[in-house]
Amino acid sequence: MESLICAVDVGTASARAGLFDRSGYMIVRHVAPFEMSGTLGGIVEMSSEGVWRAVAAAVSGALADARAGGETRPVAGLAFDATCSLVLRQKGGAPLEIGANGADTIAWMDHRGTAEAEEIAATGDPALAFAGGSMHPEMQLPKLLWLKRHRPLLWDRLGSARDLVDFLTWRATGSEIRSLCAASAKWGYCPGDGGWPEALFARIGLEDLGEAAGLPHHVAPPGTRAGTLTALAATELGLPIGCPVAVGMVDAYAGALGLLGRAPDGGRGGHAALIAGTSACVMSVSAERPDSAGLWGPVEGAVLPGLWSIEGGQSAAGALLDWVLETFGPGAADIAAHEATLARIETLLIAEGPDLASDIHVLTGGRGRRMPRPGSERRAGIIGLGLGRGADDAARIYWRAATALALGMGDVLGEMDAAGEPVRVLHAAGGVRRSPLLMQLYADATGREVRPSGAADAVLLGTAMLGASAAGMYPGPGAAAASMGMPAGTPITPRAERAGRMEADRKAQARLRSAMRDLGP
Repeated sequence: MESLICAVDVGTASARAGLFDRSGYMIVRHVAPFEMSGTLGGIVEMSSEGVWRAVAAAVSGALADARAGGETRPVAGLAFDATCSLVLRQKGGAPLEIGANGADTIAWMDHRGTAEAEEIAATGDPALAFAGGSMHPEMQLPKLLWLKRHRPLLWDRLGSARDLVDFLTWRATGSEIRSLCAASAKWGYCPGDGGWPEALFARIGLEDLGEAAGLPHHVAPPGTRAGTLTALAATELGLPIGCPVAVGMVDAYAGALGLLGRAPDGGRGGHAALIAGTSACVMSVSAERPDSAGLWGPVEGAVLPGLWSIEGGQSAAGALLDWVLETFGPGAADIAAHEATLARIETLLIAEGPDLASDIHVLTGGRGRRMPRPGSERRAGIIGLGLGRGADDAARIYWRAATALALGMGDVLGEMDAAGEPVRVLHAAGGVRRSPLLMQLYADATGREVRPSGAADAVLLGTAMLGASAAGMYPGPGAAAASMGMPAGTPITPRAERAGRMEADRKAQARLRSAMRDLGP
């Protein structure tokens, strides 16, 4: 009997578990939320044990849903992906509580280390090449430097610091293995240049980081076997004891694997992954090391062995649209509210024309820009607001916020074009992929062809590819990606008649950003 693979994606506020067959088809998907405190761009914390309970609920729920549908095949492998949140544990393994309600985890979008990030960037250390020659507070080094400086008593008790995906692997298997994906993308680990950037650690006052964070000498590529499920974890998840568990990935990189694994030439040659959620990023891979000043990366082996990846994006993307709905719309920001608003926009576009609400301009600052030019826009703004508070007014603001996000992604793609081969095709997943209206907007605003992912959840699919590799179904994640990847949907191309409007909006945004800078910090 052919076995299944269980993939778990831990996002900003929920864990999602999917069961996949060997072909990459997702049989069921189950979601379980967890609690988080704080706001985007500030101090944001959560409990790693609370996350684990959500993971257990999601996996158990997926298994129950599968059984209810008559599915009886066993699970042969498990893999995790997660946001680049930072889990802190004491010597001995107990949670190191840094906040209320047992919080021991600094969320990915926490920006408490902004000053530390700027200080690290100012060193100009060669190891900063993994971050485009700069540093961002969503990386792990600024968070850890903040902890050492501002919570020294906690630092003295620190026994380990792990990316969330590595914590999940440890919680499932007891293995201290670390993912090359997380280490290279978020910590500066360079497999071809000595491993951990110890000279940079020492230069910024983290000379004791290796011991304090429990960093192993070596890390492992995603998709290799990290270990097997312990009896406790198997009971919690409802999976068999001894089930193989893969070395995992940061969520965006899992999405890139799920989107580009079946693309021509493995996603190289002008293809990039567009992954939109609370944040949004665009990622490309190449066989040659790109020149990526102004972007995250290049990092080696974070998606597939032998490939380099670069990434740029926005910290607040879906989060900005949520805020618009909560502030000007019905108050709710669930999927139904987004779908109703997009349907209203379609009606307004028919009634009022394609230049809908062109007198409203949204600046997507508010610490929203991740790369390129990190930290260059710390404030947001809406120009042209009226006094209306109806559904149509909210829809107009939402449309213009979405337009600003799409134009911003066009800026990121411009940086990618300069770094290497120009991006011609965007493979879309997440919120953008669910809306033909938004996919057309991104095509118009970026001037690129947009191809919706053929997978219902490309991030989970990428993670399932890792699990299939660790289970021995395929000789490695590359082979798994080639076999399990879903063909893309119908391509959406830029409309020539919208180019003038997009260029006018782009110029207006540039003028408004300049005016905002003139106002001072």
